[in-house]
Amino acid sequence: MNKLGMSAKKATGFKYFLWILPFMILVFLFSYFPLHGWIYSFYDYKPPRSLSDCDFVGLYWFKMLFSNKTQVAQLIQVMKNTFAMSLLGIMTSIFPLFFAVFLNEIKNKKFKTFVQTFTTLPNFISWVLVFSVAFALFSSNGMVNNFLMDNNFITEPIKFLDSDTHTYLKMLFWSMWKGLGWGSIIYLSSIASIDQELYEAASIDGAGRFQKMKYITIPELMPTFFVMLMMSVSNFLNNGMDQYYVFQNSFNKEHIQVLDLYVYNIGMTGSSYSLATAISMLKSIISVALLTVCNLVSKAVRGETIV
Repeated sequence: MNKLGMSAKKATGFKYFLWILPFMILVFLFSYFPLHGWIYSFYDYKPPRSLSDCDFVGLYWFKMLFSNKTQVAQLIQVMKNTFAMSLLGIMTSIFPLFFAVFLNEIKNKKFKTFVQTFTTLPNFISWVLVFSVAFALFSSNGMVNNFLMDNNFITEPIKFLDSDTHTYLKMLFWSMWKGLGWGSIIYLSSIASIDQELYEAASIDGAGRFQKMKYITIPELMPTFFVMLMMSVSNFLNNGMDQYYVFQNSFNKEHIQVLDLYVYNIGMTGSSYSLATAISMLKSIISVALLTVCNLVSKAVRGETIV
């Protein structure tokens, strides 16, 4: 390659770098820059005092996590909740794949577009509005209870929201309702990239629609599903906070409090910023370790890394 070609290649590469530079800056500002806050876990921070006026305690908060029996018992329950919700999420992660497969089989384009739009829109609704809808429908004075009582199906309102029964399943239902359509988009994109000659050859051999789905579509989607699954495993401790925060109350707090919500409650409600930072720091380190393990497993199984 001559010098002119090399210069043009470098100029093109630099142009692409400038395109991604704003996104790199955003990632740095919102993902890496806040890590300097980890220093609070080594101090006995008392707001509104500055950090320099607070006592340096070293690993005191980390030791307290495992030495205080009450704290340990509470943390064990929180981890049970976190593991339960994460496992349920992983077990149901196959649903977006099957939804995309069956949605792809709809031949009426207008109806297909309507279904895809209708199921994707909930992803853009905030959890505050989702809870407002849930409260209007399922509260003691909500539409569902009023309908059941007016038609003499029940004599007392059913406590859908203000009870601790089936909390995991309730949260799973709302999460699936909100994310099913959005989660299927990546699989629809993968389906669009499948070689159409495979379907044509299958049609010549007399394969029906379900046989094409079974022997072509689903196997072609398995690499994508595997990557998404490994990413879910690496984010095992990251359940998010907003969903559980809006649905929590004094009745279901024991089973709805996942790790992210627990950190928020300790830091903001309990005003123990240093302890909350210590827990959040450990969670981040464990998450990175899980991502590394998943990356090694992916390389061993598929011959490719996921990051």
